[in-house]
Amino acid sequence: MTPELKDKIIAVCDKKIAQKGDNVGLSFYAFFANKNDNPELLMEAATWWIKTHKLDHFEKAVKIKQLVS
Repeated sequence: MTPELKDKIIAVCDKKIAQKGDNVGLSFYAFFANKNDNPELLMEAATWWIKTHKLDHFEKAVKIKQLVS
């Protein structure tokens, strides 16, 4: 995982946890805007989420942050 993606995932998880608490869930789409402006990074996140870790569509932000850290 690139440092850029790792930093982005941790920042989004921290923000969502701060806003909605430890029980908040997210999908890998949460790390991207609603437009496909960085397809390589999106595919990297999708591959990490789906192929590498076989995660469900929605997972707890605390779990994702723990996996990345």
